[in-house]
Amino acid sequence: MMAFSKWEMGIILVTQMGVGILGNSFLLCLYNFTLLTGRNVRPTDLILNQLVLANSLVLFSKGIPHAMATFGSRNFLNDAGCKFIFYFQRVSRGICFSMTSLLSGFQAIRLCPHFCRWLELRMRSSMCIAFCCFFCWILNLLINLSIPFYITGPTHIENLSVRINYGYCFTLNPNRNIRFVYPSIFFTTDFICLSLMVWASGSTVVFLLKHKQRVQHIHSNSRSSRACAEARATSTVLILASCFCSLYSLSALVTFRMSLFAIPGQWLVDLSVFLSLFFPTLSPFVLIFRDTRVTRNIFASSSRQGKHFLLIWL
Repeated sequence: MMAFSKWEMGIILVTQMGVGILGNSFLLCLYNFTLLTGRNVRPTDLILNQLVLANSLVLFSKGIPHAMATFGSRNFLNDAGCKFIFYFQRVSRGICFSMTSLLSGFQAIRLCPHFCRWLELRMRSSMCIAFCCFFCWILNLLINLSIPFYITGPTHIENLSVRINYGYCFTLNPNRNIRFVYPSIFFTTDFICLSLMVWASGSTVVFLLKHKQRVQHIHSNSRSSRACAEARATSTVLILASCFCSLYSLSALVTFRMSLFAIPGQWLVDLSVFLSLFFPTLSPFVLIFRDTRVTRNIFASSSRQGKHFLLIWL
């Protein structure tokens, strides 16, 4: 029964990972092509490009090793490999958090008129957005430098206090003197990003509700089309932010439950990995179905193929 459960979990992880990698790879090609060619570039494309890249890193660094361990592979990573994998798991998770918060803040600043005019103009600059993305990467690379000190491979666990067994690597119990220092740092950065996300999303929703009441009597085509585009972009950001907050809350509850046990059960570890992979799997498809550039090209391609098939048939 236990072997069947592990195989079942492995199939779920592989399916989840395959779907997520497919969606993120498609968007990564789309955003890279758009940014390199400069055609139909939107101000948020660079942020979304970094979000998709971070999603891919999460799926590769966390999904693949855990799926291999679930199917029975052992000792396929040495101590250095474990430290490297877990370091980039944390960095890519932090980048997902930072980019979703930055996206929410950017949309709120762009829509709400009560913000500083100078800040609004700066946030529309591609250089400013690039600097914000670069700063997020540097910050997460520095904050997570302590992670390798608490990760070890399967060949280095003698006489060590193991906290969590992932099947391929192990998390160690930190020193008593600094046990609460690094979790406090991680919690503070997560709390700041989550607060920014919630505040920006709330401000955007309030502004849209007030704006909808004010412009109900306006029927101009140019204004309505622009308003429709703005509303579509804003709703996409709100969907991403709400999904991230919901999944983060569930993941935090599972992490808290794991902290109550000296050595948490394998089902909790599997559930934690599954939840951590859910947003990187879901978010690219939200972006694909909400991006008019993608849907317009798909419909145009389908229409051309239909006409070509009809000509051949006639």
